[in-house]
Amino acid sequence: MTKLIVRGGLEASLDNRAHQLLKLVVEHYLGDGRPVASKALAEMPEIGVSSATVRNILADLEHLGLVRSPHTSAGKVPTVQGLRLFVDTMLSVEPLDHRSIQHVQKQLDPDLSPKELVSNASELLSRLTQMTCVVTTPQREGVALKHVEFVKLTETRILVVLVMQDREIQNRVINTERIYSDVELVTAANYLNREYAGRPLEDIRSELLLSMRRDKDRMDQLMEAALNVAARAFEQDSAPPGRDIVVSGENRLLDVTGDLGTVRALFETFSSKGVILHLLDRCLTSDGIQLFIGQETGYAQLDEVSLVTSRYEVNGRVAGVLGVIGPTRMAYKDVIPVVDVTARLLGAALRYA
Repeated sequence: MTKLIVRGGLEASLDNRAHQLLKLVVEHYLGDGRPVASKALAEMPEIGVSSATVRNILADLEHLGLVRSPHTSAGKVPTVQGLRLFVDTMLSVEPLDHRSIQHVQKQLDPDLSPKELVSNASELLSRLTQMTCVVTTPQREGVALKHVEFVKLTETRILVVLVMQDREIQNRVINTERIYSDVELVTAANYLNREYAGRPLEDIRSELLLSMRRDKDRMDQLMEAALNVAARAFEQDSAPPGRDIVVSGENRLLDVTGDLGTVRALFETFSSKGVILHLLDRCLTSDGIQLFIGQETGYAQLDEVSLVTSRYEVNGRVAGVLGVIGPTRMAYKDVIPVVDVTARLLGAALRYA
């Protein structure tokens, strides 16, 4: 018998017959979204009891809050609690086949930059599941400089090209109060590459300012100019880097529900990103697959959807969360292994990026 907590926090039990009927109701609902009648259930060969007995069992399941009757039909569909019980105790998930794993792995090439890897993972997962995919970007604390170049655009505008050790390239344009010569820009770049290659960006600016104060009296004019322009190049790193979210397949939110008000609320939620990011950050401390069904998210805007997530790790440290958002009647047994494998392979690719 299956133990469960029902409305009011009371513990109840499902016998094998009730367990079997709930499983069939959920499976039919996930398959076609339509209510299933007691007569149709009774005619299934694996049931072997009358439709009257089935009706009685379904009435018990409804009393426990596991199924309900839609207004337009006498048949039953599962509630959020019924879906949760099904996922927790009845769902059989098969590992992703080798060919599919290879396909995911091919799209997540470690030779790509972290930004490209996260974008590819989001687009790939959305395409594989036909749902909206969300991925939080990895934390960038400690990202190190590999190489810097200065390119003069106009007399007082300079392009700063920062090549990071994770192969990401950042382009910044700085405006200067005076004109810098090509010799001064080359000197500044050579100094930075010699002294600070391999150092985290957030450390470079503070050390540049310290060096300017400490060595000002014995600094020649060329080096002073070099340090000035170098410090300007790293002004943007005075604040700690934030987290962001990459979304793919937003148009697939239209498949969640036919209610325009719900669709509009979902689009607004994804546009602002705050709710989604906060929800995904809640998954950072939980290992394995996390599943939120309907109201379980705690946000009214997401009452009509389910969210399946998995965190991904880089070099043994939690880096972010990846997941899909779709209708509550999604094919959980197919979605869960794809999310799990994509998260693992994204983390592995980022480890070598």
